[in-house]
Amino acid sequence: MSSETPLSVVVLAAGQGTRMRSDRPKVLHALAGRPLLAHVLATARALSPQRLIVVHGHGGDRVREAVDAPDLVWVAQDRQLGTGHAVACALPAAAETGTVLVLYGDVPLIRAETLAPLIEAANEGAVGLLTARLQDPAGYGRILRDTEGRVLGIVEEKDATPEQRGIDEVNTGFLAAPAARLREWVTNLGCDNAQGEYYLTDVVAAAVAERVPVRTASADPDEVEGVNDRAQLARLERRFQRRQAEALMRAGVTLRDPDRFDLRGSLEHGRDVEIDVGVVLEGDVRLGDGVRIGPYSVLRNVTVAEGAEILSHCVIEDAEIGPGVSVGPFARLRPGTRLAARAKVGNFVEIKNSEIGEGSKVNHLSYIGDTSMGRDVNVGAGTITCNYDGARKHRTVIEDEAFIGSDTQLVAPVRVGRGATLGAGTTLTKDAPPGELTLSRVPQQTRKGWKRPVKKK
Repeated sequence: MSSETPLSVVVLAAGQGTRMRSDRPKVLHALAGRPLLAHVLATARALSPQRLIVVHGHGGDRVREAVDAPDLVWVAQDRQLGTGHAVACALPAAAETGTVLVLYGDVPLIRAETLAPLIEAANEGAVGLLTARLQDPAGYGRILRDTEGRVLGIVEEKDATPEQRGIDEVNTGFLAAPAARLREWVTNLGCDNAQGEYYLTDVVAAAVAERVPVRTASADPDEVEGVNDRAQLARLERRFQRRQAEALMRAGVTLRDPDRFDLRGSLEHGRDVEIDVGVVLEGDVRLGDGVRIGPYSVLRNVTVAEGAEILSHCVIEDAEIGPGVSVGPFARLRPGTRLAARAKVGNFVEIKNSEIGEGSKVNHLSYIGDTSMGRDVNVGAGTITCNYDGARKHRTVIEDEAFIGSDTQLVAPVRVGRGATLGAGTTLTKDAPPGELTLSRVPQQTRKGWKRPVKKK
């Protein structure tokens, strides 16, 4: 969103969040893999503000370290004396003219389109106020209106009469106002209330007294719920995940059960992508056309090319998976893994910092680390690349069309030549020549007449 009127957005993020019962500042608790505050800042940026100001207090250094960016202006609120005081701390950093919009660092589901009417109202000289109607309004400030529906003010729960507490229209806290007017009103705020705090909500009464119009917009209650404890955080997590799931399904992604899907980052996808239950996607994930992800798999910072299939219970991190590849079930791909087209990685296989060539197969119970593998290689069950000597990592090279027998150990640094065969049970400590059979077995023996020991009774 853009406007000719300068917009300053103030994000209040100074609260301690005692009900979270945590050493971590409340706004740094994660929702969908990102801090609560990061979600609010993303919404603020979608409004294209001239100034983006964050008011911090408890754990301020940690908050700044977690989300700092060049477009942020940081303001400290050394004493938490209410929302009005927090805005007063921020206003010197706001633009002299234009509109000021107030957001909250612990209300992560608010949308830019919901806030747009508030900004429009303030651009036209009014106060823009976001309200919601709740079945149970306990704990919220109530909106007071006259008989013609015009806003008269806001009364906080602890200051409300029993009659006022019966009002179901509540203040969400989101407010936009002309900058010059807001400075004047905030300067004149008092703290004669049950909490002894400076309420930003009193700005509304000040506007009414000066006959400045107060224009309200209504919000979905789910969108304006804040996080005060871990139960609320969990509730908002599922709400946000459902929002993401519905957007993906509308874009053509098949989710077998949208209530059992978690996206904790970003997802780029092609056509006809299918994702089964219990899948968790973290960081930046890219899925090509026709990709299928099996149940209970975790992908973190992964690119999966078209036609590839990730079977159930795989954990994949910082990896690139080529077209037509099959992975799993129960496979782990660690950072630096790159699988070329039509490669296959089977069950209980771990691969780290390795390239697996086109059409190569590592099917069963193997560890491949720090390895460059060519095309059409077959790796038998129980193969291990011994890449660490206790002090340094070493690399293994397996050239095209090699055959690695089961229960083989390749002690790096070592090279297996093109078309070479390693017999089952080989411990390879020297390079294997191309096209030859290499093995290192102790000759088999049979001891005739040998008797197994029997435990004496």
